[in-house]
Order: sequence, then structure tokens, then C-alpha cells
Amino acid sequence: MDMQTSFLDRLFDSGLLIDTGVDGLYGRSGQFEDVISAFERLIDTFGGADGAEAIRFPPGMNRAFFETSGYMKSFPQLAGTVHSFCGNELDHMSLLKCMEVGDDWTKDQQATDIVLTPAACYPLYPTVAKRGAIPEDGALYDLQSYCFRHEPSKDPARQQLFRMREYVCMGSEKHVTDFRQSWMDRGVEMMKAVGLDVTIDVANDPFFGRAGKMLANNQRDQNLKFELLIPITSTAKPTACMSFNYHQDAFGTKWGLNFADGSVVHTACVGFGLERIALALFHTHGLDTKEWPESVRKALWG
Repeated sequence: MDMQTSFLDRLFDSGLLIDTGVDGLYGRSGQFEDVISAFERLIDTFGGADGAEAIRFPPGMNRAFFETSGYMKSFPQLAGTVHSFCGNELDHMSLLKCMEVGDDWTKDQQATDIVLTPAACYPLYPTVAKRGAIPEDGALYDLQSYCFRHEPSKDPARQQLFRMREYVCMGSEKHVTDFRQSWMDRGVEMMKAVGLDVTIDVANDPFFGRAGKMLANNQRDQNLKFELLIPITSTAKPTACMSFNYHQDAFGTKWGLNFADGSVVHTACVGFGLERIALALFHTHGLDTKEWPESVRKALWG
């Protein structure tokens, strides 16, 4: 645990991350953002020629879509909802009184139509479903969003609000599994270019409850999700910085994503944890980018 704390403290001391008083909620310096921008350009270098449609959703999503997604079945402990004051003047008076005496002023806040986005691709599926049939030769989307997961931690690689860059592929089973494999190869190549040691392993998501254990076993047994792991706060437990997910026809069925002939589309996505990759770079190459190896600087800044 000491190593984690000290890496976080070093990030604070260097000004790369800014302490807000809440674990997992940090400001970022210009230098930190510059690394993320540079790495996103590297992603574009590898994926740009594929012709993905770029879409940028805000960090909040339609609550009805979120409910349909089934996220609460698997990860209720990670979800975040947006609540607001919806009362009258009298309610406002009692709210202020509560605040004054240190009572809980949030108890009358009501859920709004917005939920914090748990993964960049969640708002995409209903959006694409509304457009009609998926082309025979498939479809490809490029997303980036802030995402929220409620897991406060002193581990700087486990933040509550963080950015995820994703490519999402829709098409036949072969089309999307080929897409996933090509990005696994690219992922290893990209990380090699920036001097990071990686391993790829079958993922182990924190599914909730008894039914969740079955989902987790299913995910592992069928190799539905792989992760690219890099040591950040622990060598024994490296951090997942990229994930490669094959959803089979689960999202296709859920959202009514079909080909023109009515058959259900398969989907896969590749996700980059942008803060985690930046942290891996700082952890491996040092806290001053000017001191990074020439080959790494060239890969990122040309």
C-alpha cells in the first residue's frame, strides 16, 4: 500500500495531479494533459485509416437508456446518478436549515433524467439503433468520454472520473472478432513504441452478487474480454490499461441492432484508459516528460 500512496504523493508533489480532497477525483496539470493528447494522436495513427465515425457524448447519459443497458444488474456498486433539488421555497428553507446545523441536506434531492456515463460506448448503441439497419460490411465508431465509477481509492490508477477512448465495431461475428484481434496486436505494438512492458490476460470484472459470479465465469470461460496489463502501482497486480471486449449479440439483441435481413448484429469494442496509460508512462519513464527516452518522445511527439 505504501508504494501506491507514495506514487500518488509524488504525483501531487510534482503537480501532475491535483488533490481535491476526494480519493479518485483529481485535477490534471498541463503536462499530464499533454501526454494524454499525444497518446490520443498515437491512437489515431494506428486506427485513423479504418474510417471510424467519430462521436463525442457528454459524461452524462439518458437514464432510460442506462436502465435498459442492464448495468445495474452487473455493477450497481459502481453506478452514479445525478440528483437535483426539485422542491419549493419552503423546502429550500428547510434545506438551508439542515446545512446550517450540519444535518443531511441531500435527503430530498431527486433523481434527474441523467446518469453518469459508466463506459464511453453505452450511449452509442441506442443512438445507432435509431438510425436503422447496420450495413452488411459492418460499422465502426470512435468515441471518447469521461466515465464515472464509484470506487474511491488511494490508487491513482483507480479514479472515479476518468476518460475512456473507444473504438466500437458492429457487424458479423467474424468481422467483429477480427477487429478485436487486430487491436490486440496493435495495442501490444503501441505500448512497445512508448516503452511500456505489457501482458495480455483474460479479464476478471467485479460483477456484483450471486448472479454476477456466473457472468464472471462466463466472461472468463468464453474469453469475452481481454485486458492489456501494465505495472503502475504494483508489479504483482498490474493495471488494466486497455480492454478488448467481444459482446457476442448481447447489445445487438438488447438494442435491436440488426442487418437489413433482420439478423442480429454482433459487437466488439476496444477501450483505452487514458489516465491509466499516462500514469503508466509517468511511472515507467519518470515524472518529467523532458527526461523520457528519445524513442518514447519521438513516438508521442514526433
